[in-house]
Amino acid sequence: MTLHPPGLAGEASLRRRIAKLERINAALMAHVERSTDQRGGAYALFQTAITLEGRIRTRTEEMTALMHRLERSNEALAAAKDEAETANRSKTRFLAAASHDLLQPLNAARLSISALADLPLGPEASLIGAQVERGLQTIEDLIKTLLDISKLDAGIVRPQVRPVALPDLLAGLAASFTPFAARKGLRLLVRSPDLAVLSDGLLLRRILQNLLSNAIRYTASGGVALVARRRAGAVRIDVMDSGCGIAADEHALVFDEFYRGSAAAGDSGGAEADGPGLGLGLSIVRRMALALDHPLALASRPGHGTRVSLTVPESDTPAGAEAETRPLPVATRLSGARVVVVENDAATADALTRLLQTWDAEVATFRDLAGVNAALRAGGLEPDILILDYHLDDGACGLDVAVTLRAGRTAPLPVIVTTADHAPEIAAEAARLGAELMHKPIKPAQLRALLTYLLA
Repeated sequence: MTLHPPGLAGEASLRRRIAKLERINAALMAHVERSTDQRGGAYALFQTAITLEGRIRTRTEEMTALMHRLERSNEALAAAKDEAETANRSKTRFLAAASHDLLQPLNAARLSISALADLPLGPEASLIGAQVERGLQTIEDLIKTLLDISKLDAGIVRPQVRPVALPDLLAGLAASFTPFAARKGLRLLVRSPDLAVLSDGLLLRRILQNLLSNAIRYTASGGVALVARRRAGAVRIDVMDSGCGIAADEHALVFDEFYRGSAAAGDSGGAEADGPGLGLGLSIVRRMALALDHPLALASRPGHGTRVSLTVPESDTPAGAEAETRPLPVATRLSGARVVVVENDAATADALTRLLQTWDAEVATFRDLAGVNAALRAGGLEPDILILDYHLDDGACGLDVAVTLRAGRTAPLPVIVTTADHAPEIAAEAARLGAELMHKPIKPAQLRALLTYLLA
């Protein structure tokens, strides 16, 4: 058996053991380092996730708060819209009621002026009466126009679109405005192809009436033309004048309420010939055109005139001639005609009674149905025609008088209903009863002609 020296053998073994331990230690250190790195990344990822969660929570809370604020804003806007619409409806109701109350004394004044004109007066008194009549007409136009604007803004006016025969409409306008133009020495030219358009006949007439009135008012010399032409499946209606024109910076302003522009104050002589305008005509035109969805355009040059164009859809269905206003015969004296007047406004009743009496009619005037019934019981009330105010005291209706007096009669009893209320329901109710409707202020010449026609 061979034995190694103990010193050498022990050293070699120790070196091998040390080397082995160093390899194990290096492996362990590498494992520990790898584990530390892995734990460090996971921790960082965990920290990042916590941070993102916090940010998401913050952003979610901010979005939730923003949505709540938006909901509150929408609720506030909806409440404001409802409040504005309620205020607009209240304004319309107030204007309707106020206009009715304002038109009552105006009606009495116009009837009194007309009765005064039938009396033998001197030239100076006649001139003063004519001036008063013009002033009353201006007040009436202002009240009615303000009411129209209010109704259009409130959406009460609902266009009834149907085929409208354009030549008939324009011919009627020509007949109405030719004397107006002739008084100023102006030519009025009206041309239209034989076609129909889709529109509301009454609103379209009002638009063209206002445009023609404005054109004639602000034209001192030359003429005014109302011309319709086909344009790409539609019809363009132009109202053209040779007047003073409108400056470019006023083109958008002339459609605002009460804006009369520099032409109204200028020395063109256009406005002064007929008195100053109210500055409401084009405002009404714009609102009606919007309600009808008829595009409106303005072209004008100072000193060269103005053209206002309205584009209206052409109708594929030909329109029959629109019902013309029933021709009324020339009025004659109403000698001996028995007229029953029911009017709750004392001033209007007195003025209407005096006017009828100047026409040689026999007049019985009452304030309400109770007075009529009392006269019936007393006997001797045999009217030839009735003139009834629609709105009587305590919510009573003048049409009830017509129903009462017509009961048991075999002969027809014509009825004229007067009112300052333009509600369509009243017109429909009067039509169902077969009554004629006249809006206050009553124009005496029209009343006289209508009385003559109904009594013929």
